[in-house]
Amino acid sequence: MISVRNFSLGLTSLSGQPLNFCSDYRVECRCEVLTYTTAIGVVTVRALRSGGSSRISYSYEGKYTESGIRHEVIRRFGLRDDMERIYAVLNTDRYMDAAIGNLNGLRITENDPWETTLCFVVSQFNNIKRIRRIIGRLTERFGEEVELAGRAVKSFPSPETLASAELSEIRKCGTGFRDRYIKKVAQACTSGVDLADLADMDYHTAKERLLGLYGIGDKVADCILLFGYKKLEAFPVDVWVKRAVETVYFNGRKKSIGEIHAFAERRWEGLSGYANQYLFCNGRMNKIGA
Repeated sequence: MISVRNFSLGLTSLSGQPLNFCSDYRVECRCEVLTYTTAIGVVTVRALRSGGSSRISYSYEGKYTESGIRHEVIRRFGLRDDMERIYAVLNTDRYMDAAIGNLNGLRITENDPWETTLCFVVSQFNNIKRIRRIIGRLTERFGEEVELAGRAVKSFPSPETLASAELSEIRKCGTGFRDRYIKKVAQACTSGVDLADLADMDYHTAKERLLGLYGIGDKVADCILLFGYKKLEAFPVDVWVKRAVETVYFNGRKKSIGEIHAFAERRWEGLSGYANQYLFCNGRMNKIGA
């Protein structure tokens, strides 16, 4: 059992982060429950909120050890993040104050880099409902079948499997034009690009490395760095973030992606990735600038 303050399992897992695309969230007897699939098993996390605290328990099936699963849950859900300090840095204005109030407990997750890369390659010009369907189909078609507690489940598809798959088979999962992106990124990750290397690089160097991969642009690279490596300098700019920043901070004046990046870096130095998630979710929830 882990007890933490300022944590919402629902807000965190349903906020457009990778867990939103490959998990099952539900509420059972006032307890939030999330089950998700990884490359080595299936993890179930339960969170019961009482006042400002959440009591978190977890169970698993697969190749985890007791220490390994505890580390997985703490790391994946950012349970060691100092949210009081983070909120103090983010809360620079009335908009962010309202966003923190509306989304209290939303945390940045740190997911497996390959899982994150595939999820956000699929996310391009897409919505969450369709991304979930595509990731589910890719897992069903290309995941490795493993036996867990007497039942067969599919693990998250590996880059090796997708690298060798026919484009027509990938396309059957509903990927559309993204089929080539998926295959070429998977091939890169099996023939020279080690995603683990990016963890030790500074944000700008890691971003340049990702931008060199076929099908990965500015927003996708920042999503991978933020949710796959917890590089909190990353500031993914999608339509909702762009609208929110322009509406709230520039009186509706249009700004370039570069100008928005520079603004976020100055305003929330070192924590612009956290600010981004609150801008994104609050902007989408309240249709800011739409």
